[in-house]
Amino acid sequence: MFKVPEKYNVSTMLDANLVAGRGEKNALVCGDERVTYSEFLSKVCRLGNALTRLGVRRGERIILVLGDTPIFPVAFFGSIRIGAVPCPINPLFKEDDYRVFVEEAGASVIVTDAVHADKVCRAFTNYPDALTILAPTEIPGRTASLDEVLAAEDDQLSPADTHRDDMAFWLYSGGTTGRPKAVMHTHQDIPWTCETYARHIVEMRDSDVSFARVLFHAYGLGGGVTFPVWAGATTILYPHRPTPAGLLEVIKGERPSLLFLVPTLYAAILDDPVAGAADLGSLRRCISAAETLSPEIWRRWRDKFGLEILDGLGSTEMLHIFCSSTPGAVRPGSSGKPVPGYDLRLVDDAGLQIAYGNVGTLQVRGPSGAVGYWRQRAKTQATMLGEWISTGDRYRIDGDGFYWFEGRTDDLIKIGGEWVSAIAIEKVLVEHEAVREAVVVGVTVNNLMRLRAAVVLAANQKGSTELTLALQAWCKSHLQRYQYPHLIDYLDDLPRTSTGKVQRFLLRKPAE
Repeated sequence: MFKVPEKYNVSTMLDANLVAGRGEKNALVCGDERVTYSEFLSKVCRLGNALTRLGVRRGERIILVLGDTPIFPVAFFGSIRIGAVPCPINPLFKEDDYRVFVEEAGASVIVTDAVHADKVCRAFTNYPDALTILAPTEIPGRTASLDEVLAAEDDQLSPADTHRDDMAFWLYSGGTTGRPKAVMHTHQDIPWTCETYARHIVEMRDSDVSFARVLFHAYGLGGGVTFPVWAGATTILYPHRPTPAGLLEVIKGERPSLLFLVPTLYAAILDDPVAGAADLGSLRRCISAAETLSPEIWRRWRDKFGLEILDGLGSTEMLHIFCSSTPGAVRPGSSGKPVPGYDLRLVDDAGLQIAYGNVGTLQVRGPSGAVGYWRQRAKTQATMLGEWISTGDRYRIDGDGFYWFEGRTDDLIKIGGEWVSAIAIEKVLVEHEAVREAVVVGVTVNNLMRLRAAVVLAANQKGSTELTLALQAWCKSHLQRYQYPHLIDYLDDLPRTSTGKVQRFLLRKPAE
């Protein structure tokens, strides 16, 4: 049985590839840039040495504001190499949010890329604490040149003598207030996801070429960084906006064998006029997670390309997918069965396990579970229940052991792989002078989940296309840009029960 050594630093996954003779093999491919495993480890060691020279100590956090470029995996493993803790954040967050992350983490170093460097610098204008911003090229008085820093450092660095249970990295999970929670993971969590999901479901091997998106998410981090490094495979990085034409061009040019996308992108490719002529013959596995995959999208993909999509359920707290369809055993619309190494159970509101066929809250236990949320003791205690972690998802199990999603226990809705709080959007909407009441729900539009707002307007206000656009812009300016209603219906009154409670289910009918 697989076991992580007591003394373990997860950056040594890279060293293992050199020992296996893969030093000259391409590890990272990004446009015209090719990085071999030998060069990858050299860059990781150089960055680790640079961070040490900057005074970063073991256990300190490093904020990563990075897109899907080779800098991301280098900064991720380079931080871990010295026992520091990389904290990747969504680079699309607002400038004010960057300060919150840095202050919460107590970070003194930010690593960013050329695309986001100006935004990061603006966020920390007149910042009172000592802060070093490393970007590919120097912005005088604002950033240090990452390229020059790396070139000046030694390319040899022994890994810190960390314990397998030491904190290794943070990832951020959505919160009911709209503010992400820092999920703390240890050094042993990554190899466990590799030895469970990557080995048994993906069956990843060193001959694979993997293409995944959005590395700061747990799903993308696995498919695009940690799984390929574990297997000695090659990963394709694509930092641009994921248009169907762009994705298909990458697949045509780089010939990946593994594709990790969210349902929204699978649907976008299917709806694109050029998709019919696309050559996807290099693919042997298509993976989906981060939001519900509809049976219709699954069938259309199979009919057009002759490929199954393996849908799976994962979470930031468990680091990757723990319930999945398997090749040749897919039931469209189902999340599949437990991944080997993980146990699942359904419980009622009292925490008692329920029988097959009934709907309950899904709990999971397995070797890659997080140790908790940073500085959120109450939320940690409510979610981390001994060996078990509560997912907040409601599921049922059929007689053959397949799991079927039935909704959430809270107000969170997953849109395009991002958790969105309906309550947070409602609060922002009612702050607009034109709105008296608002309710936000998830609805299905063209087999994808979208947000619908039912709005009761203030006196002397009238619904219009112009007002809809104004309310959407209002939400984008007060929340993250993806936290806005795609559809807005103007009602005279909200549907209510006899006791005055809003009947949200009446607003969830499929949208035209």
